[in-house]
Amino acid sequence: MNPRNKIALVTGATSGIGEATAILLAEAGLDLVLCGRNIQKLEQLKVQLSRLVRVQILSFDVKSKASVNTAFFSLPKDFQDVDVLINSAGNAHGAEPVDTANLDDWDEMIDVNVKGLLYVTKAVLPAMVAKKSGHIVNLGSLAGLETYLNGSVYCATKSAVHTLSDAMRMDLNKHEIKVSCINPGMVKTNFSITRFKGDAEKAAKIYEGVTPLSAKDVAEIIVFAVTRPLHVNIAQLLLLPLGQASISVVNRGQRKEGN
Repeated sequence: MNPRNKIALVTGATSGIGEATAILLAEAGLDLVLCGRNIQKLEQLKVQLSRLVRVQILSFDVKSKASVNTAFFSLPKDFQDVDVLINSAGNAHGAEPVDTANLDDWDEMIDVNVKGLLYVTKAVLPAMVAKKSGHIVNLGSLAGLETYLNGSVYCATKSAVHTLSDAMRMDLNKHEIKVSCINPGMVKTNFSITRFKGDAEKAAKIYEGVTPLSAKDVAEIIVFAVTRPLHVNIAQLLLLPLGQASISVVNRGQRKEGN
């Protein structure tokens, strides 16, 4: 794909992988619709990236079907003609077993990780279908391919993203719309701090003794996927740090970069 004069919509653009992806997409020349709940951060990004490309911002909660539609259709008409959708908004809340888990945590993960992804995708699809062109990139996880102790509902939501991506690809094949699912393993962002409800010490233990992926590492793969030639679709991709072989196999004594 030639990125010039293309429009990418990025959810979860105010932090982590979403923010890193937005920056790299702008550097690649794609105009942007940046979505998130933190309006101040969105405005800062708009100032930063408007030096490179055209930028629109939308502040809404992907959990709300009405808010998604109201925000999307408030865009100028030309920005509603999205070429690339990056479904990056997602979260994890809590790490308790099923019998003691908080129901509100479950609702938050299902509503954002699954329903929010569907709401945003449904909003942008009509324009893609009409022109028989487009690319949807869903941010999955290694946790969608393997399960782990006390991760039941989070793993279930990411498994849903994996499955939905495959089903979308089949449904949209006749419309020549690409669908990719990028599944990272350990990535060091504020994700774990959110999961452990602000406990930075507990979050830091996740990455002890291993060099995790950075948000930029994942963003580079996403941008690579969306800039492939028209006939190439990266359908499912698993991205791991060197020290991680699976959910449960992590080498916490790996050599450091440059050694």
